[in-house]
Amino acid sequence: MGSNWDWQVFLQDPGGEYPTYLQWMLSAWGWTVSVALLALVIALVAGSVIGTIRTLPDNKFLVGFGNAWVELFRNIPLLVQIFLWYHVVPAIFPALKSVSGFILVVLALGFFTSARIAEQVRSGIQALPRGQRYAGMALGFTTVQYYRYVLLPMAFRIIIPPLTSETMNIFKNSSVAFAVSVTELTMFAMQAQEETSRGIEIYLAVTGLYVISAFAINRIMAFIEKRSRVPGFIATGGSGGH
Repeated sequence: MGSNWDWQVFLQDPGGEYPTYLQWMLSAWGWTVSVALLALVIALVAGSVIGTIRTLPDNKFLVGFGNAWVELFRNIPLLVQIFLWYHVVPAIFPALKSVSGFILVVLALGFFTSARIAEQVRSGIQALPRGQRYAGMALGFTTVQYYRYVLLPMAFRIIIPPLTSETMNIFKNSSVAFAVSVTELTMFAMQAQEETSRGIEIYLAVTGLYVISAFAINRIMAFIEKRSRVPGFIATGGSGGH
């Protein structure tokens, strides 16, 4: 079977802006990484804020807003959210009509993932012993201060493993960007396979790049987890964050 494979397909000229299919594929990989990393920044920032405000002890409005955010973005399929951002939101807000599909995909993927990260941040904070919050208050910290200096640093250490999964998922979910014509790896694979009829070689190479990306993320997050571990600290789940 291997004798029928033709890896030289990657050296052929696709007849467009790229000299070879290999350069086209590497460019598509760059777009995939760009979409994923920018969406990850949005997801981490928004998810951390939303997750934190859902644990505030005396602010029902912010808690309700955070809960609504999570339910909204978590329960609508990602592909539907991509189309909403691409077709519906610019129709409602005409100023967004000039925004590129790339940016809209980043926003859709970032907000979709932020709901999942918010849930993990909330769980991390609520897994901490109740005494941590009281200790911060006893030191005279404001609510912002004891979240910043006491609760959040420990909560993020707890949730690094699930954050690793979400970071890997964001790379895999970036493949939906093909639906709005962002030239990332999945769109490259579909177009190149159609032009060359070499689907096995094309999809194996693209799969290899996804695996390399996922492995790199896994190693980076494992390094962060190792460096940020607190010796002897074990979260006592169920002791409540309120």
